[in-house]
Amino acid sequence: MSKKFFGTDGVRGRVGEYPITPEFVMNLGYSAGKVLASADWHLSRGENPGVLIGKDTRISGYLLESALQAGLIAAGVDVYLAGPVPTPAVAYLTRALRLQAGIVISASHNLFEDNGIKFFSSQGSKLADETEYAIEARLETSIETMPSARLGKAKRLQDAAGRYIEFCKSSFPYDLDLRGLKLVVDCAHGACYHIARHVFHELGADVITIGVQPDGININDGYGATAPANLQQAVKDHHADLGIALDGDGDRLVMVDADGCLYDGDQLLYIIAKHRHVQGTLKGGVVGTLMTNLAFEHAMQRMHVPFARAKVGDRHVMETMLQQGWQLGGENSGHIICLDRHTTGDGIISALQVLHALRVNQQTLAQAVSDLTLYPQILLNVRVARGADCSSHASIREVVMAAETALDGCGRVLLRPSGTEPLLRVMVEGEDGEKVRHWAETIAQTVREVAQIT
Repeated sequence: MSKKFFGTDGVRGRVGEYPITPEFVMNLGYSAGKVLASADWHLSRGENPGVLIGKDTRISGYLLESALQAGLIAAGVDVYLAGPVPTPAVAYLTRALRLQAGIVISASHNLFEDNGIKFFSSQGSKLADETEYAIEARLETSIETMPSARLGKAKRLQDAAGRYIEFCKSSFPYDLDLRGLKLVVDCAHGACYHIARHVFHELGADVITIGVQPDGININDGYGATAPANLQQAVKDHHADLGIALDGDGDRLVMVDADGCLYDGDQLLYIIAKHRHVQGTLKGGVVGTLMTNLAFEHAMQRMHVPFARAKVGDRHVMETMLQQGWQLGGENSGHIICLDRHTTGDGIISALQVLHALRVNQQTLAQAVSDLTLYPQILLNVRVARGADCSSHASIREVVMAAETALDGCGRVLLRPSGTEPLLRVMVEGEDGEKVRHWAETIAQTVREVAQIT
């Protein structure tokens, strides 16, 4: 059974367009509140369930926060308002405060016109499928406000940022520091703008920040993990040792070395995994996704470290990690999950794990990945009709088989429909860059022809 509103990371869309409207979001808050309140633990104690709301810096956050708050209070839920904080901060604070759920108002790496609502359980993890199904089922009924004596209350959580800063610092070994390192940190004009600098500075680093002047509409615009060019230039201009780029809600990470070279999620995950493997602290194996570079998988094989691929999305990475009983996983986009440090992906904590490895081994980023040469990977997006299953068309199957034969075991072909847009993503990777590009373009052209036919 498919969900109507929840995607791989909550409910997301263009602000003002259904479902990201005040009416729907208020109903979503109410429905979530009623589902949470259905657990009767709090009734015996005479307490309302409690939910934390955090948001990134989008201007629409004010609107959606108020709508969510109204719906939750109508359902008899107490609301704790954290203001602008990273997504992983909400996961941490929900657990630390023993609340029933956390809600983040964010569209992550998207530009300001989009927004979304994502939920965390009381354990700081993404909601279980059955809980999301229950919330969607509750959306079909109308709002029935609780009697006045049983309405929820709202409280501003004044020290949310400070609590999270201390939590991030606690993930770094107490016998290490960052003294002598000059870092440029790019916060994407997003939720880490008032947090990231303090974490790295208080651990001893000389920190220069960019992307820390949010105005409600500049989030992820030319800055952050999805637009690292300004960071690369800033690192060179300031003669810094490293650059750290986070996305708008603080759960993605990419890094830059002193020469301005960019390191993606696969490379950073490799640094953490290799360090833990050598130290004997890697529990089990590592989880990647269907998009993880084939060179990463081969590197894990060389180290005799088990490796598993999950569907794209940090939710699926987490599910596979829990199934395997492993602690480390991530995506090439920069989502890295270290379950021994946090219950969810966290850009700041992931950066600290990379810095830990570099400090202990006295290496640069380039030295740490010198034995990992990523294969050329081409990703092309082809627009198709929404819901179309072009990948099953005979001509597409034929061209994919031809590509796989040509790659001769030294590459991969992956066709993946987008979960948010009417696109088919065509990915080809392999050792031979020219061959990879040829087959990616050939497959994409075949998909375009089929899309017009269907």
